[in-house]
Amino acid sequence: MNHSEHIAGKVFDGERALYNIEDARISDCVFAGPADGESALKEARGIEVSGCRFELRYPLWHARDFSVKGSSMGITCRAALWYSSGGIISDSELRGIKAVRGCDSISIERCRIDSDEFGWKSSGISVADSEIRSEYLFLDSKGLRMERTGMKGKYSFQYVEGASIEGCALDTKDAFWHSKGVTVRDCDVKGEYLGWYSEDLTLIDCRISGTQPFCYCKGLKLRGCTMEGCDFSFEYSDVDAEIVGTVDSVRNILSGTVAADGFGEIIEGDAAMECKGKAVVRGSQ
Repeated sequence: MNHSEHIAGKVFDGERALYNIEDARISDCVFAGPADGESALKEARGIEVSGCRFELRYPLWHARDFSVKGSSMGITCRAALWYSSGGIISDSELRGIKAVRGCDSISIERCRIDSDEFGWKSSGISVADSEIRSEYLFLDSKGLRMERTGMKGKYSFQYVEGASIEGCALDTKDAFWHSKGVTVRDCDVKGEYLGWYSEDLTLIDCRISGTQPFCYCKGLKLRGCTMEGCDFSFEYSDVDAEIVGTVDSVRNILSGTVAADGFGEIIEGDAAMECKGKAVVRGSQ
């Protein structure tokens, strides 16, 4: 892409150093220094950033139609992208807290992300071939797509709506709480208390592990999944599950059926509500 302006090899540390810049290529620049200025590329439009290093706060707020390639946003680059749209971030490192929030239509490819509270309240975010560490990941976001990505965190995908996650390794804790319309396919899902209070959560061909998964769910579906170390599963849930192998224990299934090759324990009774769900051993009839 040809741009009307090319800025290369410069150092910027002032407030709003390139504010409102449009139709420009910015390469091999450093945004750091004693002036400690903020919002270097705020309100940028149609820019291409490559090989740059960002250490100052809030560099890409209200940016539109932009790309960032082969660049780094360090731990002091707090809240790097907010209220931005139509962006592609590739082959880059994002390390500052709250790196993406309130954004729309952002594509992230081959990136390393170490950012607590990443991806909050955004829509149309896609992540592929990346690594993410974030304590609270994608809170209250919509239209999320994640592929071939490894993530490690705690309270991930809470209040997410309309998400597709495929071929990922999720090392998490209270994942998918209050989520709606999420499909997880061919993933390793390791955590505790997975999916509580979710609606229309579907897992297909996943390897699931961790204590007390899938309680208080509505419209929960599992197909071709394995469950390891999953005790007290499906309590007070509406579920339609076909499990490969055995389940350590299930407790007071509200409605629907959990079918598996075996159960370590089926717990029924002492329920706070009427439970009509069934745990069925495949081939026992």
